[in-house]
Amino acid sequence: MGIRTGAQYIEALKSRNPEVWLSGKKVKNIFEEPVFYQPILQIAKLYDMQHDSKYQEDITHICEETGERISNAFLVPKSYQDLQARRRTFEEFAKATFGLMGRTPDFLNVVVTSMASNSEFLDKYNPEWGKNIRSYYKHIRDNDLFLTHAIINPQNDRSKSSHEQQDMFTHLGAVKETPDGLIVRGAKMLATLAPITDEVIVYSFPGFKPGDERYALAFALPLDTPGLRVICREAMQDGQRSVYDHPLASRFEEMDAVLVFNDVLVPWDRVFLYNNVEAANLLYPKTGIAQQPAHQSGVRGLIKLQFATEVACKIADSIGVDAYLNVQNDLGELVQSVESIRALLRISEYEHEVTATGEAMPAYAPLETIRGLLPKMYPRAIEVMQIIGAGGLLMSPTDADFENPELREDLEKYYLGREGVSAEERVHLFKLAWDLCGEAFGQRVLQYERYYTGDPIRKRAIFYNNHKKQNSFELADEAMKIFNRKNEVTSL
Repeated sequence: MGIRTGAQYIEALKSRNPEVWLSGKKVKNIFEEPVFYQPILQIAKLYDMQHDSKYQEDITHICEETGERISNAFLVPKSYQDLQARRRTFEEFAKATFGLMGRTPDFLNVVVTSMASNSEFLDKYNPEWGKNIRSYYKHIRDNDLFLTHAIINPQNDRSKSSHEQQDMFTHLGAVKETPDGLIVRGAKMLATLAPITDEVIVYSFPGFKPGDERYALAFALPLDTPGLRVICREAMQDGQRSVYDHPLASRFEEMDAVLVFNDVLVPWDRVFLYNNVEAANLLYPKTGIAQQPAHQSGVRGLIKLQFATEVACKIADSIGVDAYLNVQNDLGELVQSVESIRALLRISEYEHEVTATGEAMPAYAPLETIRGLLPKMYPRAIEVMQIIGAGGLLMSPTDADFENPELREDLEKYYLGREGVSAEERVHLFKLAWDLCGEAFGQRVLQYERYYTGDPIRKRAIFYNNHKKQNSFELADEAMKIFNRKNEVTSL
């Protein structure tokens, strides 16, 4: 099929009936559920962009194997130019959602592409695993599917490994083998956008210990697989809120969910890893599924930070407070943060490495630096927005107020911004800002940026330890040698 349209994506959703629970009720129709309706339309727009002549050449290409046009997210990069082509796809998708939807289709399509292109790692443990991931890659590529993933164990007793939990199947694990496949039971989180996706892929972070063999799993399934239950968190909006009053929260709500597997059958041809602690611990570093998707998340994070920075700047401009030095200093800090992330992304592409299989891998250090900086830079942007907006963020009138002739004159007089900024424009800006920095929607988006890549402290510690192993500390060592040159002539 190649690239699909938004209408085809929606029709696929309508044809499925996954077990989705929201606010204590089973959702009967995903497309007609108000909470999901606007996010579905936003994802559909991304699919339609692939057919738009304005974007098509930048975000898709002709697949050499099939002759069909496919997303650049399925491109296995072989050069600097290929990395740039993928980045343009990430940029256009991120701009279309202002960076607020972190798990758009391109993200996990890159994950599967990377896993498949490095499948010789899986071949070493079980040739069937490598074969399965290569087949699955072709399946989602050729059908242009939208995936969620569930890779985190429930937050139970984090001091114990999976096999030490009170219940053997608190964490997702294999129950038994059957001729048709694995039976799995337990839970995984945090499946973002799960209710409106086609399939789920499951794998895990490194950290397995001996005894955790049954939990060392990687597989993929359609979301409507029997026994798979999707339990949604509380919605940040009810689907009925005014698009005028909540321009972001009403459109870009990314539902998160816990996936519960009640003795679910995973067919053998959908199993990518099983019962091998060593393989599970090496899956990330050996298949590039940390590094390649970090390129996408870095681009998406850049657009999101840029958006928040621009909103903060326009808020300051609309009420004239950017005439003050302290405000200029804060906004200058945010702009420099944006430019820092932009530069790191370009460096990651330019200083790419080529793997033994010929794959171009964005440079590790700048991408991990982005992962370390964004969890601080984005919250700082939100803090500056809150400081600049101050009490005005709490006082925006509604669309209904502007529609009332009795109130219109007062609103246009007392909500006026600096010269040249109408009351309605000023209110629009403050509503954008409030969705980002005050609403539950904005707080979820903030929390996402802090933890989307895992524990930032642990990640930074891993980065340091890798740096220590790989860096010879040449400058410091050279300086130390000076102290051993007692008889060296120091004069000209």
